[in-house]
Amino acid sequence: MGTREVYEEKLRRGNLHHDPTIKPGLGSARCPRCLSLLNPTHENGEWTITKVLHDATAVAGSGIGGLLSAIHAFNSGLPYFQKHVKGPKWLPFVVGVPPFLMYTAASAAFGGYALPKFTQLTVTSYYAASSASHYGISLLTRHIEDAHTSRVQCQRLR
Repeated sequence: MGTREVYEEKLRRGNLHHDPTIKPGLGSARCPRCLSLLNPTHENGEWTITKVLHDATAVAGSGIGGLLSAIHAFNSGLPYFQKHVKGPKWLPFVVGVPPFLMYTAASAAFGGYALPKFTQLTVTSYYAASSASHYGISLLTRHIEDAHTSRVQCQRLR
């Protein structure tokens, strides 16, 4: 990692993603100060979540979307087919399963798409708000320190 001076020097040089202490092949280097799960996109200057976080939320979103839609489809769709499809007891189930599977697959695909996008939104919003507040606090601290040093220097001159 490093001290504040090392971090600020890297920040000035724009070289936050090179840390010689991180062994190659172990993943991308992260900001030594916050160890965030964000990577900068150099093409448009925006921040994106890492591939690991994106893939994990895509898997979780697919599972949650598929599970919830399957439960909803069987709880609300099966009684509908039982009421409208006449015949043996197994016929509404056979007729209803293909639409249930399509509904579940579409919901799983939507969950796999929407949850990473939502994660991207929440994580970048958090880091933007956090960095804005840190910037404001840093400016305030710098202003107070400058006022103090100038007052001390004026007292020494007297």
